[in-house]
Amino acid sequence: MFLDADDREELRKRFEQNLVNKVRLIHFTRELDCQYCRETKQLLTELAELSDKIQLEIYNFYTDEDKVAEFKIDKVPATVIASETKDYGIRYFGIPSGYEFASLLSDIEMVSRGTSGLSQRSIEKIKEIDVPVHIQVFVTPTCPYCPSAVHLAHQLAMENDLITADMVEAIEFPDLAEKYMVMGVPKVVMNDIYYFEGALPERHYVDKVLEAARKTKEMIKEQS
Repeated sequence: MFLDADDREELRKRFEQNLVNKVRLIHFTRELDCQYCRETKQLLTELAELSDKIQLEIYNFYTDEDKVAEFKIDKVPATVIASETKDYGIRYFGIPSGYEFASLLSDIEMVSRGTSGLSQRSIEKIKEIDVPVHIQVFVTPTCPYCPSAVHLAHQLAMENDLITADMVEAIEFPDLAEKYMVMGVPKVVMNDIYYFEGALPERHYVDKVLEAARKTKEMIKEQS
């Protein structure tokens, strides 16, 4: 078990106070050749047992092809956090352990409330984005600065349907970490063309995403 008796009681009280609407944890896994699939499934199972407002759905990456296609899952372990009626584009690839467990809890509460918690300035800016933006936040479980970078990306995804945001555990996906030259974390990669390192305040983070969207529009215009 991941959660001891004290942790379970503390989380049960926290969920009772903070969860408003039901939340879906949509998890994709496989039995073979997946280092942390079993552990991720166990962690999510223990978490879902603590509140009747957390609904855990588990799918096999190989056999549940329709669900894999629906949620555009290309690697496992993968976890989608959605409301009963909407997929906001919030993704976890890898086990959300260590410091990232805090991101998971914050995202569950955010989706349950149905509001991102971003400032009005940020919300207005993010609504202006009219091209798809794929945010990948590379993290490690021992990075204390990573949760804020992950949660902010997920907040942005909640405010604009064109934004999808992934937490990617760099150690579990070394090929991706090598591809994007992840030397330190958090590293944020957007649309494979724009990146920054470190945890930024909300205002500066939003400006970086807007810049990535602008560069993407320029590329689309050049190719047309």
